[in-house]
Amino acid sequence: MDKNTITGFVLLALVFIGFGWFNQPSQEQIDEAARQDSIAKVAAAKKASEKKLAEQQARKETVEADSTALFFTALSGEAKDIVLSNEKVALTLSTKGGTVKNAVVKNFKDINGNGDVTLFNEKEQELRFIFEGKEQNIYTSSLYFTPTAQTDTTVTLTAEAGEGKELEIRYRLGESYMLHVEMRMKGMKNHFSPSCKTMDIEWHELCRQQEKGFTFENQHSRLTWHDTEGDTDYLNETNEKVDEPIEEATDWIAFKNQFFSCVMISRDNFKEGALVSSVPQQKGSGYLKDYTARMKTAFDPTGEKTSDFEFYFGPNDFRLLKDIQEESAFGKDLEMEQLVYLGWPLFRIINRWFTLYVFDWLTHMGIPMGIVIILITLILKAITYPMVRKSYMSSAKMRVLKPKLEEATKKYDKPEDAMKKQQEMMMMYSRYGVSPMSGCLPMLIQMPIWIAMFNFVPNAIQLRGQSFLWISDLSTYDPIIEWDTNLWLIGDHISLTCILFCVANIVYSWFTMQQQRDQMVGQQAEQMKMMQWMMFLMPVMFFFIFNDYSAGLNFYYFISLFFSAAIMFVLRKTTDEEKLLAKLEKRYKEIEANPKKMSGLYGRLEEMQRKQQEMERERQELRKRRMGK
Repeated sequence: MDKNTITGFVLLALVFIGFGWFNQPSQEQIDEAARQDSIAKVAAAKKASEKKLAEQQARKETVEADSTALFFTALSGEAKDIVLSNEKVALTLSTKGGTVKNAVVKNFKDINGNGDVTLFNEKEQELRFIFEGKEQNIYTSSLYFTPTAQTDTTVTLTAEAGEGKELEIRYRLGESYMLHVEMRMKGMKNHFSPSCKTMDIEWHELCRQQEKGFTFENQHSRLTWHDTEGDTDYLNETNEKVDEPIEEATDWIAFKNQFFSCVMISRDNFKEGALVSSVPQQKGSGYLKDYTARMKTAFDPTGEKTSDFEFYFGPNDFRLLKDIQEESAFGKDLEMEQLVYLGWPLFRIINRWFTLYVFDWLTHMGIPMGIVIILITLILKAITYPMVRKSYMSSAKMRVLKPKLEEATKKYDKPEDAMKKQQEMMMMYSRYGVSPMSGCLPMLIQMPIWIAMFNFVPNAIQLRGQSFLWISDLSTYDPIIEWDTNLWLIGDHISLTCILFCVANIVYSWFTMQQQRDQMVGQQAEQMKMMQWMMFLMPVMFFFIFNDYSAGLNFYYFISLFFSAAIMFVLRKTTDEEKLLAKLEKRYKEIEANPKKMSGLYGRLEEMQRKQQEMERERQELRKRRMGK
């Protein structure tokens, strides 16, 4: 990239920034637009609500008309609550509809500081099963069930449809977060056509905001599913998706937020063609997404075979989700640990086979989470140090050779000789045993680790609610100042760890630029002066990006960059450049005495060039001899 290109990019960026600045609306215009937008949203919401109520009422009337012949006695009654509870979770079932209406995960503080987390209540989630009969459709949401065989962890719900005819749902809560469900029709074979082999399921949930940082949590909340072939997929977490079809049959569908999930698993799979929806909600509403899933699964109207389901209401903990499969009765490779996103394949490998094990080892020792992050950083730095040192020494070699390179390339100062100058420099590097590309290795080494940690830290539920120094919760941002209104690009707060990260980034960038500038020759050094402004702009951009991110992630980047800068500083101070130059001179003399020892690409090129020159001399001598004859 030459000087003109860099200048063009910088000027173009300044033009866009200036245009955006001068054309931004005034505060009065922003307030008026917000007021008009609020009015429009209220009107739209009211209209949508009225339409939904009308549809629900019409559906209810249809359901009651269709179901009267079969479940006349079950269409009226008193809704009662039934609580199934263990040490991990408390689930409230209603006899109206026969499904879970409230789910509470124990021993996790909620956003208000309460000791348990409520995933949803009866107003935020609805689940119903639909059976298509010969003459009437059966909707479980319209039926009143009678509870029997009730204990702390089990209950059987029965809806009567006449003498010897009933719909039975058996619930059993496992030892942790798994709820087992068996559903069966009894004595109702003649009310279904012989071709009836499936039931419909409609599942809806308003996904609650559970964390302080709405934007960050929303980015990690998504409707996810696992198909029977073993792949996991999800709806885009930022865009509105309505009735998106799933082409493959699926084992489970999950309504997921950052640290907790509601998962529905089918023994007989959900058929291909399921429709799923995810609608992002507004900040301040208390909700992240509006999830909906419409599925079909196997159903035996004879009652000989039950329709079996399992529900997971619990935390997104990688180890827990991997082990929960042992509690499942379906014998499937559910791979529910995929709900904890660890990144693309390369970064997932780093997190899966290194970060997780080190993290588990340190956390089991009872070390504070902030110290765990520091120790993981030090371990990673120790592993990569040999490569970083080797890269630094390559850069140091180029730095001590700079005067010699400038002297050797003086004759190529004209613009049209730029290619020849570059070739001469590369040839000299090869003769001295220096690789110019090695200077890029520190960044290339660290980038996969940085990206891996970018995926790991936000999904580590162990950081949730953990304090360290001034940070009250490592899983969300740590504001040093907050305000009520959202400001453009910044939001409603300033995060201290984000500032520390950006400052450390500036310091590290300064060290890197010093190292690169000291080894560059001629026009390269001039171009570097332009590049340094772009390097200093990056931390500013990072501030606007990472201000909403978790304090744990920003703290890791701060510590990582701090130690990277410290390592470069120490290496610079401890490197004896005179001895290094003497070693390079010794190698240069060895190559001069025996050019075949030259290694690398330019060594091979020089050898090819030497052979070509010898062949050319032989041809000229042969031509002279022929002319002499």
